[in-house]
Amino acid sequence: MRQPEPYEYPNSRYFAEYLNFEAEEVLIELLKNQENQVRDVCQKLTKGQENVFYAPGKWSLKQLIGHLIDTERIFTYRALAISRGERQALPGYDEDAYQSHSQYESQDFEDVLTQYHHVRQASISLIQSFSPNQANQIGNANGHQVSVRAICWMIAGHEKHHLSIINERYLPHFL
Repeated sequence: MRQPEPYEYPNSRYFAEYLNFEAEEVLIELLKNQENQVRDVCQKLTKGQENVFYAPGKWSLKQLIGHLIDTERIFTYRALAISRGERQALPGYDEDAYQSHSQYESQDFEDVLTQYHHVRQASISLIQSFSPNQANQIGNANGHQVSVRAICWMIAGHEKHHLSIINERYLPHFL
């Protein structure tokens, strides 16, 4: 799936950050590589490190991975709905409210990682199923006109953002 054109998403800092990729990058390869990066980080953790907060009031690494899961589920639902012709505006979501009700912190870390893997595999399957016409569909999500293609790339952009946070803020606590 090619990268979205600027008319396929709003001109805002949020979208610009999540849709900032090199021209030669391939979405499905990015998604697979990101999953491998998350898995590699998590395999190196010692017991209990998944519950570390890099600063007061921030999420633990386990909660952050839960946030990736929730966000990817929401983004793929938006892409699915718009690809199927949904004309109603799709709601936004409050990531902190979702996190406070998620109970990821009380779940076994291996179970959270299993969810992450299954969600990523389902996302890849869905994205690969979109025809060019479906990827071109534009709908309203979180108050913005956006294409299915842009939403799919935002999955990778959102994770790219959080992988950067993992590397810069979490990993130094584990070394």
